[in-house]
This record gives sequence, C-alpha cells and structure tokens, in this order.
Amino acid sequence: MAKIVEIFVLVFSILLISSWLPISLSSKKPVGAARREDIPYIKCQVCEKLANQLYQQVQTKQTQISPKKISEYEIIEMSENVCNLKKQEADWILKIDIVEQGDKLELVEHDSEGQCNSECKTIERACQEVMGYSDTDVAEYLYKHKPQIDSLTHFLCNKLSKSCTNKPPPVPKDRTPGEPFFPKSSKEAEMDKILKSMEGMPGAPGMKMFSKEDLMNKNFGDEDADEDDDEDEADFPSKLGKVLREKTNTKSDWKQTITRKVVETGETLKRHANKVSNRIEKWWKGKKSSLKKKNSKSSKPEL
Repeated sequence: MAKIVEIFVLVFSILLISSWLPISLSSKKPVGAARREDIPYIKCQVCEKLANQLYQQVQTKQTQISPKKISEYEIIEMSENVCNLKKQEADWILKIDIVEQGDKLELVEHDSEGQCNSECKTIERACQEVMGYSDTDVAEYLYKHKPQIDSLTHFLCNKLSKSCTNKPPPVPKDRTPGEPFFPKSSKEAEMDKILKSMEGMPGAPGMKMFSKEDLMNKNFGDEDADEDDDEDEADFPSKLGKVLREKTNTKSDWKQTITRKVVETGETLKRHANKVSNRIEKWWKGKKSSLKKKNSKSSKPEL
C-alpha cells in the first residue's frame, strides 16, 4: 500500500510541475519598471516596514533554532536579502499596494501576495535606497543591542538612512496612477516559492536564479557581459558592425534553444506521467480482478 501511495505522489508531482512549465513561458502579464519619481513620497513608510520586517524575521528565526542563539552572520544575510525580490526574505514587498490618497501616497498591506509590476519594483528600489550600504550596521545593531521595533525603526530611519527626518513632499496632481493590486493565484505563489528555494542548491554551483519577469522577457541576465563586450568593441571600430551582428544572432539562438528545451522537457514529463498513470490503472484493474476471483471461489459451498 505504501508503494501505491508513493507512485501516486510521484505522478501528481510530475503532472503538477509539467503543467507549470508552459505557464511560465507563455504568460503575457505586464512587467513594469520602478517609478523612481514616486520614491520620495513612500521612502519613510518603506523604511518603517523594512525595520518591522527585520525585527520579525530575526524573532522568527530565533524561535525556530531555539535554544541555540541566532548568529550575527544569519542576521547579516537577512539584511542583505530583505530588499531583493529574488529572495524569500523580500516576499513582504509583494503584499504591499501603493494607493494615492489626496496629495499623499499610502502603503496598504494585503493578506496575499500580488503580481509584481511597477509598484512592486518601486518599493524594492526604495527599500534598497533606504538600506544602502548599511546592512552590516543594521545587523550589528540587531545582534548586539537586541532592540525593540521602535528603537530599530529610529536607528534605521532617522540615524542611518535619514529617510524619516523630513516630511515627504506633496504628490503632484498630474501624477499617473499606478496599476491596481492584482493577487497571485495559489499556483503562482507556490511556484515562486519553489523557484526561490532552489537558488543556491548544493550540486548546482553554476545555477542562476531568474525571476518570472526575466523568463517572460527572455532576459537571461547577460547585461554585464554586454557591457564588457561593448568596451572591447570600442577598441575595434572597424569590426564593430560585424561583431554586433554575430553577437545578436548568437544571443537569439541561445535564448531560442533554452526556450525550446524547457518546452520539450515539459512535454517529456507529461508523456512519462501518462505512461506511469496507465501502468497504475492496468495494475489496479488486474488487482481488482484477482480479488474478485478469490472472493467468488471462497463463497462457493463445499461439496
């Protein structure tokens, strides 16, 4: 019976993963960039929520590993990741909506995570500006002083970043409204958690984490390589056109190959799942048939 359960779990997992793969490649949801002009209006609020998150995450980690004490290194890691949407520590950003109220922008927190578009990226950018290069200073303060939320908020938002020392300016009347908050489906939220948990897995040192937006835009993170190539090409102006053409063709072929391989993998997993499902069905029918025969024999009266 235990083997039957394991087989059913395997089939369900394969079908679930293979059904996700086409979704991540074919979705056409809008992906926005950070609106930097909005940051001055929300920076203090972001700082306050950031301080609250750091405090809560440290407390949660301490509870999980108790009676062992949380290390300074673990707190530094939280501080480094809490403003990076590709890390689980920054999932809190996905629940926040920017709402215009009069001449102010208010951060409204929802119960569930939403789609990450321009508002999500704006909050991430504001968070990064608040933290700056102070992640180790914040971590040291948390580790040594074990402050309450009020003390941590004052330290981060007034002393270090000075995000809340001045009142935010009024929002211009002609400001373009942001997109509405659109909650993720449970499948999307679960898939994102799986992808984030896979980053840095042992045995995959060269594995790089791409967000859903990167996959949708086929942005495979070679911007740095492009900049280095541009510097090299500047030394060879006579060959610039040829190099650029070759580079564009190579990049296009590479992206198409990756996309094709992922789709093929999904189809292969589906075929395998169907085979396993058919085998289980045949085995179960045979099992039921043999049981019926045994029952019919045992029910006959002895002569």
